[in-house]
Amino acid sequence: MSEMLDRSEQEVILVVDDMPDNLELMSELLLQHYRVKVANNGAQALRIAAAAPQPDLILLDVMMPALDGYEVCRRLKAEPATRNIPVVFLTARSEVADEQHGFDLGANDYITKPISPPILLARVRAQLQLKAAADYLRDKSEYLELEVKRRTREIQNLHDATLEAMAHLADTRDNPCGHHLTRIELFIRVLAGALARQVPALTAELNEEHIALLGKSALLHDIGKLSIPDRILLNPAALAGADLELMRSHTRAGRDAIERAERRLGGSASYLTLAKEIAYSHHERWDGSGYPEGLRGAQIPLSARLMALADCYDELTSRHPYRASLGPAEAVAQIGAASGTHFDPQVVLAFLEVAGTFALIAERHADNAAALGGGLQRLEESLAESIELTPPPTLFHQR
Repeated sequence: MSEMLDRSEQEVILVVDDMPDNLELMSELLLQHYRVKVANNGAQALRIAAAAPQPDLILLDVMMPALDGYEVCRRLKAEPATRNIPVVFLTARSEVADEQHGFDLGANDYITKPISPPILLARVRAQLQLKAAADYLRDKSEYLELEVKRRTREIQNLHDATLEAMAHLADTRDNPCGHHLTRIELFIRVLAGALARQVPALTAELNEEHIALLGKSALLHDIGKLSIPDRILLNPAALAGADLELMRSHTRAGRDAIERAERRLGGSASYLTLAKEIAYSHHERWDGSGYPEGLRGAQIPLSARLMALADCYDELTSRHPYRASLGPAEAVAQIGAASGTHFDPQVVLAFLEVAGTFALIAERHADNAAALGGGLQRLEESLAESIELTPPPTLFHQR
């Protein structure tokens, strides 16, 4: 650090005094060691202090017309650009109250006249060394702050990339060409923002950063479907019995997969905690009739309550190869009718506020013909797989 404080260039001292003789005397004394600037009034001193190159230290007289030294010091310390320049009062006013007033205004030292040249030079040098150390520490702190921000952005980008990669991998099981995940993230952000506006008690929790995290975490809501065979996952018919139970097991599979990722990270990570809540609980219902736990009301995590509505809207309004979709008004009516049974009533009220935005998102990011064709092909392949897995009747007789 000492090497960092050794400056190759001369420091700049600004001397402020309304007496020409004093300016000349101080200049002669200081020019042997420093670069010197002079000002004969307070206004000129403020202009010089703010201009580049700024002085490294200011020797300031107190008794001056118009702006006295105390007022100049107050203004210097009030401005971010000049507040870190050390100010040393150099004055004939030697009362304790005067000296205390100077320090209260932010002065770094107070030297009374008549001056002793060796003492003045020593105290100037001490203040310059303190300033150099403070500048070094401040620069180091700013560098570290910027580095922390840079690395935080890198980690956040890595988190986002990991979430999106995992989510898109899961989504390929349904339709790799669809825009389901894009819509879901936007729905969640819009819905959470509306809920924060309507419910003041949730404003702190649903801040901008948390809402963005909710949107990213929602991408993993169906990651557990990677464990479900195509013959069940893509079956357009209503499931029952063992097939229905296997389909519902995707919530546990998703939760367990995310928990394993958390353990690899050495503990719980907030972005994975939300993803785990959503993956496990987004099929719970407000009245307790959902799965996997049959949670009721506020027992269901807020993130999952938001996801339940967003996912339902997307399911109702998206184009499917095996059934017609509903229009926005019909979807709003169905979701409104399920308030208090399927959905949290407060979340439904928030949805009604932004239903128009939901419709715009659904239209702007609707699946195209290629996505529908891909979904139909996947459906046909899954049906063919189911047929192949069913042995011919003659084989049963042979067994």
